[in-house]
Amino acid sequence: DVQLQASGGGLVQTGGSLRLSCATSGFTFDDYAIGWFRQAPGKDREGLSCIDNSSGNKYYINSVKGRFTISSDNAKKTVYLQINGLIPEDTAVYFCAAVASEYSGSYTPEIYDYWGQGTLVTVSS
Repeated sequence: DVQLQASGGGLVQTGGSLRLSCATSGFTFDDYAIGWFRQAPGKDREGLSCIDNSSGNKYYINSVKGRFTISSDNAKKTVYLQINGLIPEDTAVYFCAAVASEYSGSYTPEIYDYWGQGTLVTVSS
């Protein structure tokens, strides 16, 4: 079975940091890119960052560059999202998802094949 298990969320104060993890199994890791998305209450799902597990290429939306860092451990088939300088606007459920490597860098949710269950990040002011 394909699984993406997002974890690492929690309650943090403004200015704090979190490292989210996305542990994967059940598919050929190197054939896919892993994207991180978030969805705040009442808002659409927003793509944030993506890493191509084959090439190692990394992508970020402009608004998170400098604060978010995506990385992967191919041996563990796990992708990480380090978030620094958290602000209340970062409060959301964070999801990881897998898409074929040819689509790496795209944040169109409909083209992603597999999704994790999400992990909640709450930033207090």
